[in-house]
Amino acid sequence: MIDAHQHFWRLGANDCSWPTEAEAAIHRDFLPEDWAAVALPCGVTGSVLVQSQESARDTAWLLDLAERHDFILGVVGWADLTATDFPRSPWLKGLRPMVQDYAADMLDDPALDPGLRAMARQGLVFDALVRPRHLPALERMAIRHPNLQIVIDHMAKPEIAADGNMMAWQHKMDDLAELPNVACKLSGLLNEVGDMPYDWAIEWVADVYAPDRLIWGSDWPVLNLAGDYAEWLEIAKAAIPETAHAAVFNDNARRIYKL
Repeated sequence: MIDAHQHFWRLGANDCSWPTEAEAAIHRDFLPEDWAAVALPCGVTGSVLVQSQESARDTAWLLDLAERHDFILGVVGWADLTATDFPRSPWLKGLRPMVQDYAADMLDDPALDPGLRAMARQGLVFDALVRPRHLPALERMAIRHPNLQIVIDHMAKPEIAADGNMMAWQHKMDDLAELPNVACKLSGLLNEVGDMPYDWAIEWVADVYAPDRLIWGSDWPVLNLAGDYAEWLEIAKAAIPETAHAAVFNDNARRIYKL
């Protein structure tokens, strides 16, 4: 199995500015041996390492880790998307701007288009760290760039715990699923749900995106704020039809990220 979304960081190094002391459960270094200790016993043997800092220095460090650890199959890094010169590394499989912290129409900015075209030419995946308010602009971006592979991180962080407008979220996620260059990552959900029921959301996303365009990821160690590794893997496996397990927990990540 492949974990298509996990992080490493060293506090105070490589431009690491998050997590802070407010996130006490994860306010420490997390390194390859820590992931191996929780993932390998669960039968997860490979991962996609994803940036957690808006920093080229952090991305360079992640690429160096990928060179030195066989289980890291690829890296989704950070880059300034107004540029068109991205790192050239066999381990770099995608880029992830931190869209969740920006205005709802950020992805409509024409200044991003040259960089997005360069990503498509280089075969890099756009990991969309977005919230529901960004989905209309993400759809417009996906239509403008049909050759750019897009993966929606964390199911776009549906506002289940906040009792948000779930019908609007479903509608836009459904619209995006109509586009062949868009896939969805089943990750990060436990941090969004609080005490609210959420199995229905996994099952709904599976109906829309599985089997070919749904990818499982742990979002570890951010996951530790709301659950644990084995628990989340079992929740996801129970909610996904067994006939789709090979695709969702392995094959789709290999194909989409070209691992």
